[in-house]
Amino acid sequence: MKHCAECGASMESRSCDDLFNVLLALDHARQSPWGPLHGISVSCFLLQHPSRLPADDGARAWALLHAYLEGGLDEVNQLVGQARRGNSHRAKNTPARVVRDAELPRRDAPPSRFSVTIEDVAVDGTFPAEEFAERVKAWAAATVDAWSRTM
Repeated sequence: MKHCAECGASMESRSCDDLFNVLLALDHARQSPWGPLHGISVSCFLLQHPSRLPADDGARAWALLHAYLEGGLDEVNQLVGQARRGNSHRAKNTPARVVRDAELPRRDAPPSRFSVTIEDVAVDGTFPAEEFAERVKAWAAATVDAWSRTM
């Protein structure tokens, strides 16, 4: 059986990229339960596939996952709102970076296996709405847990 080199998911029927594209299509429809969890899903995927992390080395993704696990979507929405206000052309200071107190993990030693991956969230490849939020929360917790062990 073939496994993803970055997250360790088995790739029986679809690659992580294929599953991520399916999830993005659901997210962009902006319908519940997928749309509201878009930032969390993207953060999990990026941190489990560190070759794709943006220039901030995953600081925003890391902060969003911590905010989500600590305070749910309300906390995430507050964090995103702060970032938007800081990045406004009306802001007189430099754009705000979304970072919290959580120390960013070392990027030079990413985990090679995660207990929950996009494959688990996808279930049968369709990301069923039933219990989607619970699967995403487990994905976020597994991502933070695995990276925290590298610190």
